[in-house]
Amino acid sequence: MNEIPEAGGPQGSPSAFTNDADGRGGWACPVPPDHPAAALLTGLAVRTRCAAVTDHVAAGASELFTWHPERIPAVADYVATTIRERYPDLNVPYHSRWRHFESGGHGERLDRWQILCERGGLSGEADREERARIGIDLVIPSVLLDAGAGPDWRYRDPASDLLLTRSEGLGVASFDLFARGGFSAQPGQPLRSDAERLMRIDAPSIATAFQVAQHNRLVGLDGRAGLLRRLGEVAQATPAVFGTPARLGNLYDYLKAHAVDGRIEAGFVLTTLLVALGPVWPGRVSLGGISLGDCWPHPACADGLVPFHKLTQWLTYSLLEPLEDAGLAVTGLEALTGLPEYRNGGLLFDFELMVPRDPGFAALAHTVDEPVIVEWRALTVTGLDLVAASVREALGLSAAAFPLARVLEGGTWAAGRRIAAKRRPGGPPPFVINSDGTVF
Repeated sequence: MNEIPEAGGPQGSPSAFTNDADGRGGWACPVPPDHPAAALLTGLAVRTRCAAVTDHVAAGASELFTWHPERIPAVADYVATTIRERYPDLNVPYHSRWRHFESGGHGERLDRWQILCERGGLSGEADREERARIGIDLVIPSVLLDAGAGPDWRYRDPASDLLLTRSEGLGVASFDLFARGGFSAQPGQPLRSDAERLMRIDAPSIATAFQVAQHNRLVGLDGRAGLLRRLGEVAQATPAVFGTPARLGNLYDYLKAHAVDGRIEAGFVLTTLLVALGPVWPGRVSLGGISLGDCWPHPACADGLVPFHKLTQWLTYSLLEPLEDAGLAVTGLEALTGLPEYRNGGLLFDFELMVPRDPGFAALAHTVDEPVIVEWRALTVTGLDLVAASVREALGLSAAAFPLARVLEGGTWAAGRRIAAKRRPGGPPPFVINSDGTVF
């Protein structure tokens, strides 16, 4: 068992900020609670600042979009219908990376995770905690590799011989790479992700594992490899969370140490990841020396900044299952927001919840830092909350019984893909965002 520092304090915000020899308390880039960046590294900041942008648009002050909340019922009806078709018993799992790992079963769920655990002798009650560490080892690099693949890339799944695309293909490809020991630095122990190995990953390694070729191009290949290398570097520099030697799965032990009566708040998990993994993301906007990651300028917010933290929230959703399998109850899921990306946001755009003022908007390719994309993403976060409330009403379910994590899965993401397939050959999103592999 790798060495994990003791917990530094109660739940609320990551707390291992006590000074040590380097003054960092075991964190690569500590963000004390009184630091000006701390307020932006929360789900609450995403929700409230996106609401401010929405109010700005709804007031007619935006030169980019108009806002049409009267269309919420139509979106919700479409989503509720999608949920009933996919899950007639309304027993919807969480929206997470784990759903992609189940792809490729000739129309049926293929439980690769269960097969992997059985082969590794990790299916018993006594294996719950190590199984959680391995699940975290798997899901963190897989989520970082999940940015949009582009329209042309395919992955031939060895288990089913099916050609998988987009998120499903990326999920299965990363699963296979992990299962082969692609992230392990320990001989004879393939099912782990070690900082030492992650720091050595290069673009050709990812290209080989993901079957990239001249006729099978993957968008953002260099960006993906760079993210994994930075992940390894940051994990090694953050022993407070990842232990010594650094292993991603040791995050489980950190969270367990901060749990109260076996319960951990989703907001605490998110902020832990935002602080611990913040230096992984390319430097864009920073505040007080802290890189804010997926956070962008917009004039509707008092300090001109609106955070989204899309991939980190996606990762938080994807950690729920391994944590719960190990016996940690994750509470306060309402602290997390909807994910502002091209399926959720495409659904709302296709239903004209937000309408661009420029009639040529959809004909152009955009970049993630363009004001129009920042505004569309903010409107998406607010819109998903409104749609979720209306969907629950249509299904006769409470927020506690049907949290946003289930609405997204059931849900808005699937409905976004469904309407895209109806409106455009091949089902691409309604407009193109050029990706470097680190946001979408």
